[in-house]
Amino acid sequence: MWFAFKRLFFGLALIALTSSVLLVSDWNRRQAGTRRIPHIAILQQASQPIVDEGVQGMIDGLAESGFTNGQSITIRRYNAEGDIATANAIAKEITSGQFDLVLTATTLSLQAVANANKAGKTLHVFGLVSDPFGAGVGIRRGNPLDHPRHLVGIGTMQPVAEAFRLAKKLFPNLQTVGEAWNPAEANSEAQTRIAREIAPQLGIKLLEANVDNSAGVFEAISSLVSRGAQTLWVGGDVAVSTALESVLTAARKGGIPVFTSLPGNAQRGALFDLGANYHEVGRATGTLAGKILHGTDPATLPVEETVPHRLLVNTQALKGLRDPWRLPDDVLREATGSSMRQASMRSQSQQHRSRWAVMFSKLASPISRLSREQSPVCKGYSMGCEIRDSWRARTLKSTKPMPKEKSPISPPFCKTSMVWVSTLSFL
Repeated sequence: MWFAFKRLFFGLALIALTSSVLLVSDWNRRQAGTRRIPHIAILQQASQPIVDEGVQGMIDGLAESGFTNGQSITIRRYNAEGDIATANAIAKEITSGQFDLVLTATTLSLQAVANANKAGKTLHVFGLVSDPFGAGVGIRRGNPLDHPRHLVGIGTMQPVAEAFRLAKKLFPNLQTVGEAWNPAEANSEAQTRIAREIAPQLGIKLLEANVDNSAGVFEAISSLVSRGAQTLWVGGDVAVSTALESVLTAARKGGIPVFTSLPGNAQRGALFDLGANYHEVGRATGTLAGKILHGTDPATLPVEETVPHRLLVNTQALKGLRDPWRLPDDVLREATGSSMRQASMRSQSQQHRSRWAVMFSKLASPISRLSREQSPVCKGYSMGCEIRDSWRARTLKSTKPMPKEKSPISPPFCKTSMVWVSTLSFL
């Protein structure tokens, strides 16, 4: 009896020892398998090419830091589509504790999240911000380390003075520049102050007109043209830049050019863009976020300023101007954009328009229907508008269903497809 008990005890002890060895050997692997993947939210204020470039740069910077979406990190993107109330509603949601870190693009997005996250519940990294020190979010200009412990980022003040100097170089007799801007945007106010300083030094009078939103841009710009503006300048104002087509239309009617501090608008009709390379700014912002995800305390990191310059020009914009503007060879050599190549391609294609006109006009209608009805991007955008409306309804605490409204901003890919179809029809 005693012998049998000893054998049973020895067997149980052996099983326990073997199990312990297996558990210890598998401990590290099980720890890695249960480790939580960081969740990141990215909020942008509007659908604009430069903002999209900046956000993509953020994602690239995170990937270069070892955080690839869908593998070692989960990223969810939000877009307020130019609506401040929507931005505030999104900001409250993404700072409620479900995300480990929030990235914001543009000043308005920075302000929305900073105001919703005053308790510091969520880490916050910002980019694509002209003047973070003047944004009213607790960042002191004199000391880059004096900022909320949970908040850090990169400031990028557009080269406003350099843009005005270039405009004067292209037209030495330039005396008046018109600008429409929204006083509610801190970034626009900061750039306007710089413009007010540099304009008199160059013998230029700055004509200003204020707007509250994109709907009032055309009227404001038309008033500047009637007041004698010889050119129009578009800075980093979100309200004005989202209505750039209105600016270009008014400028064409007055026979004057448009120059901007937002690269990417030369392809749309501006004479030149001199601003920052926002993909590089976004990449630097993503790299900064990667440092924090790797364990660096944001309180120990300074708010940095970086402005990688980017110049784009459009030779086709010289046509039809009432004043003798010109693009010197040194400016053309310095330009890094593809506007000139695209303009050249358009010129070559116009030589063949008689041969292709009939075929393209027949194709335009079905392609347009396809781009509008079957495009997954358009469908996704419509879904985004419905989500935006639900946020508005919840923010206003309304018990009635929100009416469907037409957004003033078209999704970029849908807009591209429609512009392409329109070009085919014109040819």
